[in-house]
Amino acid sequence: MRTVIWLVLLFAVAVVAALTLGSNDGLASFYWNGWRLDLSLNLFLLLLIGGCFALVTLIQTLDSLISLPRRAREWRLSQRERSAQLALREGLADFFGARYSRAQKAVQRALAIQSQTADLAEDAGFMALAHLLAAQSAHRLQDKQRRDEQLRLALELAQRSPQAKAQEEGARLLAAEWALDDRDALRALDLLAQMGPGVARRTQALRLKLQAARLAKQPLEALRTARLLAKHQGFSRVAAQGLLRSLAFEALEGARDLDQLRQTWQQLDSADRKDVFVAARAGQCAAALGAPEDGRGWMRPFWDSLNELSSDERSTLADALVLCVIGIGPEWLQRLEQAMQRFPRDHHLAYALGHVLAERQLWGKARAMLEQVCEDRSVSLAARRRSWLKLAELAAQDGDLERRARCHEAAATLQA
Repeated sequence: MRTVIWLVLLFAVAVVAALTLGSNDGLASFYWNGWRLDLSLNLFLLLLIGGCFALVTLIQTLDSLISLPRRAREWRLSQRERSAQLALREGLADFFGARYSRAQKAVQRALAIQSQTADLAEDAGFMALAHLLAAQSAHRLQDKQRRDEQLRLALELAQRSPQAKAQEEGARLLAAEWALDDRDALRALDLLAQMGPGVARRTQALRLKLQAARLAKQPLEALRTARLLAKHQGFSRVAAQGLLRSLAFEALEGARDLDQLRQTWQQLDSADRKDVFVAARAGQCAAALGAPEDGRGWMRPFWDSLNELSSDERSTLADALVLCVIGIGPEWLQRLEQAMQRFPRDHHLAYALGHVLAERQLWGKARAMLEQVCEDRSVSLAARRRSWLKLAELAAQDGDLERRARCHEAAATLQA
């Protein structure tokens, strides 16, 4: 098709030239030092066009000859750059194929090509990326000394070039990840703290910070980080809820005294304090530290809105209240009786009410309620065992040693 177009254009030029120049009788006269030269105008135009073409060709030829060394240098440079790129690509392929020793060798070839070429050595981003790949391969081979050396070189190169900012951020994230693999949580937290605000809010940085905080036994920091991850949709909704709840449990159970427990409860996010399971665990911890009144105070809002809770939440709340039953006031008895009126078939509420009645020394009602709980197999074994033991205490107060022995035997049978 291209040939046909050229032929058509050639024919068109020939026709135009024949029509234009065929009837041209003009002359071109040149005078020089007494001499005169006459040429037809057609010949003069042809010579002029041919001369211009020859001049342009001569200039291009001279330029090609003069620029030949430069073009040869650029060709050699492009070939070396291509070789370096191929070596780095080979290193990446070997790394992803778990051939870490081969990856290191390929990266060293790429670095050797780059460093031996002055123009290529100025590409700090490529060099830093190659060092990072070598460091990651050394980490997989458990060569920590070589890994740290390659990381140091990558950071030095990245810091010298503004275009290598991404490589620097990647190096710091990898260093934090390696610290976690080495079980050095404090170093990982320190590396993450040195990052800029933009990098620290990235999902990967938050994941690393969460792992480091949990490894360093800092549940409150881990809880705050996990909440940020949940906002960034780093977890599914169900997984996020379970993780946040377990971290809140860790924070509460890590309290060594009552003051620390109170401080931990206040430091929890409002969303955590509104979680029934977290409040129940806080109540259990308070009871274990000898402050059941604090535990009841933390759980009171949930008992006042019992209609909004599910069966599992009511069960957890009842179990926690039983542990906080010492010194319970008469207002709780009224609250539990109203709850039993709203949920007459909830055996866990009956379990809590029985222990509250026993604490308030209403032994007749307590014994009847607890006996129902002990015979109900839908109640957990721990609750039934605790109820049998409470019945044994009531029997001891009545002086009925035989019934006390039967209650202890029933509790032991459940434990077995």
